[in-house]
Amino acid sequence: MDGIFVTNRTLKDTSKQTNRINKGIVEFLVDLCYYSSNNPRLGYKGGYVMKISTKGRYALRLMLDLALNNTGEYITIKSIAARQEISEKYLEQIISLLNRAGYVKSVRGAQGGYKLAKEPVEYTVGMILRLTEGSLSPIDCLDDDTNDCSRCNRCVTKDVWKELYDAICNVVDNITLQNLVEKQLNMVPFDFSI
Repeated sequence: MDGIFVTNRTLKDTSKQTNRINKGIVEFLVDLCYYSSNNPRLGYKGGYVMKISTKGRYALRLMLDLALNNTGEYITIKSIAARQEISEKYLEQIISLLNRAGYVKSVRGAQGGYKLAKEPVEYTVGMILRLTEGSLSPIDCLDDDTNDCSRCNRCVTKDVWKELYDAICNVVDNITLQNLVEKQLNMVPFDFSI
């Protein structure tokens, strides 16, 4: 996956050295978030500050399940819930959001269920996460085109968060459901026989 952590300043340079540097920046920032969240003096009690919610993770798993099990037939929430080991009620909430956004098609009734509205290659991880999570920006001042922060023009740390945001977007916007399907199909299943 050379080039996956390339930032806007190094778009044409996809060397291993550049990737290693950018990956190091992301790892440092993740460690910083972890330290901050586990520092009792700062009032946090464990865990990372920046997390994808279960809704985001389950939405991605649900969409991947629909892509992997696509036979042209509609797939029931019950069967997805069983395969993914997720509550049917929670999946119903998530599928409703995906349906309203036009990511899935639905049919009611005994033969009803859900299927992808488009081909798996047309969905990115970023699309799905933004639908469920909202912005993936680590700070609010990167969310708007016009930054209302009075410190914007003199804030050096904003560049750090911008670089992290660019790295996150570069990853999630360049992985499609089709990529995940192929990766899943190429995984060797565990064989516990002796």
